[in-house]
Amino acid sequence: MVLRIGNASGFYGDRFDAVREMLTGGGPGGALDVLTGDYLAELTMLILGRDQLKDPKAGYAKTFLRQMEEGLGLAHERGVRIVTNAGGLNPAGLADALRALAAKLGLPTRIGYVEGDRLPATGGALTANAYLGGAGIAACLSAGADVVVTGRVTDAALVTGPAQWHFGWGPEEYDRLAGAVVAGHVLECGTQATGGNYAFFREHDPEVLRRPGFPVAELHADGSAVITKHPGTGGLVDVGTVTAQLLYETAGARYPGPDVTARLDTARLTQEGPDRVRIDGVRGEAPPPTLKVGRSRLGGFRNEVVFVLTGLDIEAKARLVRDQVEDALVKSRPGEVRWELVRTDRPDAGTEETASALLRLVVRDQDPEKVGRTLTGAAIELALASYPGFHVTAPPGRGAPYGVFDTASVPAAEVPHTAVLPDGTRVPVPVPPRTLDLAPVPDPDLPEPLPYGPGRRVPLGRIAGARSGDKGGDANVGVWVRTEEEWRWIAHALTVGTFKELLPETAGLTVTRHVLPRLRALNFAVAGILGEGVASQARFDPQAKALGEWLRSRHIDIPEGLL
Repeated sequence: MVLRIGNASGFYGDRFDAVREMLTGGGPGGALDVLTGDYLAELTMLILGRDQLKDPKAGYAKTFLRQMEEGLGLAHERGVRIVTNAGGLNPAGLADALRALAAKLGLPTRIGYVEGDRLPATGGALTANAYLGGAGIAACLSAGADVVVTGRVTDAALVTGPAQWHFGWGPEEYDRLAGAVVAGHVLECGTQATGGNYAFFREHDPEVLRRPGFPVAELHADGSAVITKHPGTGGLVDVGTVTAQLLYETAGARYPGPDVTARLDTARLTQEGPDRVRIDGVRGEAPPPTLKVGRSRLGGFRNEVVFVLTGLDIEAKARLVRDQVEDALVKSRPGEVRWELVRTDRPDAGTEETASALLRLVVRDQDPEKVGRTLTGAAIELALASYPGFHVTAPPGRGAPYGVFDTASVPAAEVPHTAVLPDGTRVPVPVPPRTLDLAPVPDPDLPEPLPYGPGRRVPLGRIAGARSGDKGGDANVGVWVRTEEEWRWIAHALTVGTFKELLPETAGLTVTRHVLPRLRALNFAVAGILGEGVASQARFDPQAKALGEWLRSRHIDIPEGLL
């Protein structure tokens, strides 16, 4: 008895026609049972919160509603259930809109939704949402829902909910639930599991990776799963693509959630065939007694100017305009002023663009005037009075609000997790019968070191893959290798100290290394590198998407035998 779950969205704004692709693909015997869509991220909650300030009836992902103009009919024809967190801050509003759409299309679609995640937004917060599990989704599906809409559930809950419904798992079947969490984590970011954003992309045909298909999990009653994709779609599924996604936005061996704490250090990956990777062996533990709460608020106003410096004397030009702007800001200086010189210029360049460097000025303040008119005057009035070749990439505007994201926790018993069934019945979802406080997993034994041999200084990425991402103000960088010999080397060579040497921006931060031998992987959690989260845009790469690729580009002595 296999449950086939596909995903058609990894974020709000993902490929619009993926819903149709996933509902119509599969071929004989490969049709989906459930189609999921993940639309929520930390930044998305702030966007939806601002939408709702303008219109109280808003607050959900409008893209999903447009996709359902065709998707509801296709799902009805094929008997596919749809489960999505596109409800955002207003799952009841999206459910109403879907009922109206189904009536307009003449479809007998039964719609349930899950609520209770939205908590009082205190202390200046715009939104505050607890991350719920899959039990409310399971209750709606058990009551006959064809579509289940949620607010802020964990991304993996979009899979654990259907799995609990389909297999009848109880809340203490931790190993099975943990297997579903791992499968859900692989599916949640869509094409990142099928070759998208993949470190070793050059090893594959560019035509294959041009348009990756979306992933499918074939989930079994014991919690094991096979990750695959619809036949005839682009991309690839191999142990590397699945490993990369398993490491994405995780930290240690314990991956906590409201349904179960999954032990990532127990997951075993096996290439079962072309575009088929089996995940089994996952162990689970009772979930923690608290739920994560994500909070977003408006942090103030920001603006930026990018000065273009061309040709000779780049450093001197940067120093001149910086001094001029700083002088002009003395009377009304923003609370935060940050300069960054990016040396994109080349000597004796063949084009003006490649002869140019960029000097980036970012300002923040609670007063919009200080980042608007004050900055505009300071920058533009220098147009004829500064360095030779003065120009900017774009004139500074009025400044824009920026957001701040942080997390807290709340006892699960204090969150009114509620399933609203298709007939309108409201069913309280009970808290887990047992919980377990989180504790670090003892460091596993490292493999026998690789015998010393001649080394060559080359980019780490010659043998190692990486994927990085954000969790609030923190980032993680997952690094993995593909052979036992490479693992014996990197497990000893890539220490926290070496990591900080390779990425100097992390030198003054707390970095924690987690060892995952079954995945031949090291996961580095970097605290505070993203400031107050993606919405605050505190860093050049505000979601740390390319932090791993920077690490792979850094040179390190690697034994010749591995090259």
